[in-house]
Amino acid sequence: MDFEKASFGVTETNETFENRKKDHIRLSLNPENEAVGFAGFNEVELIHDSLPEIDFSEVDLSQNIFNLKHDTPFLISSMTAGHVDSVDLNIRLAKACEKNKWLMGVGSQRKELFCDKAASEWDRVLKQAKDVKLIGNIGLSQLIKTPKEQIKNLIEALHGVALFVHTNPLQECLQSEGTPFFKGGLEALKNISDYLTVPVILKETGCGFSSPCFKKINGLGLYAVDVAGFGGTHWGRIEGARGHKESLQNRASINFSNWGISTVKSLLNAKAQKLDYSIWASGGVRTGVHAAQLLALGAEVVGLAKPMLVAALKSEDCLDIAMKTVEYELKVAMFCTGSKTIGDLRSKVVL
Repeated sequence: MDFEKASFGVTETNETFENRKKDHIRLSLNPENEAVGFAGFNEVELIHDSLPEIDFSEVDLSQNIFNLKHDTPFLISSMTAGHVDSVDLNIRLAKACEKNKWLMGVGSQRKELFCDKAASEWDRVLKQAKDVKLIGNIGLSQLIKTPKEQIKNLIEALHGVALFVHTNPLQECLQSEGTPFFKGGLEALKNISDYLTVPVILKETGCGFSSPCFKKINGLGLYAVDVAGFGGTHWGRIEGARGHKESLQNRASINFSNWGISTVKSLLNAKAQKLDYSIWASGGVRTGVHAAQLLALGAEVVGLAKPMLVAALKSEDCLDIAMKTVEYELKVAMFCTGSKTIGDLRSKVVL
């Protein structure tokens, strides 16, 4: 049987780039590409307090992020950008984030590195939601090869408050157009952290972080690491589903369908280290109770992607309700543990 040889770093056209991003949205909605039940939430118990001695109205969701007070600890995690269908979706997400005062991570801005018109997407988004707090996004393999000035331009295009650099070795290996070129990544992270005036956040895309990985990130000048652990949308499964059935990527993806470190385990790995950066958490977060568990374990910010994507594709009202429901659930969890603040919540957890 002949198998397709894996080839990496193939130059993409606008058409192939857009088709890939559309595939990602379509396949991320398929439950088979989600690692349901593996995020580790069943290992975390919040301590119920039958006599909380506070009023529900006293529960405060505010959190210090980027050394500023934010009304909530929530983020709509990076999803999509750079294709026709992404504009209206990102406008809807941005308007909801502006209204509910959530942070919003944008999808990969990679297309802006080779297409001058791609950045115009953010002009349209910001016209509809001028006060939204956007976080830029570029892949580590692109960061390594791109001049720092160009990365700065990506942030300026969307008036970004920070930059996500996503690291996704499994996804890049299983993507037919992948760029699994990570040599020099640590140096690139330090250089961009030193150069930019906005915070830099390193994030995984669903495979989490080990203890040794957390250690080697110390000293790079990062503001935070988003663990983005195993337990939610799995990009290895998605890229495998994109490849034809006789491709190396498709065949290998079967054996990597459960690859990764869970969201909760990643947070515990972080707690065991002395780190010079904050920890954010995403990966399989579906409810405000999940958010409470991760905040209790030390997360500064909690990100949600798929639940918000599903709601946004239905309507603006559905998205608004989904966001308010998550906030309400977090408040209930805090009230029922006797926690006025997120800081209080961190003493109300057992493993």
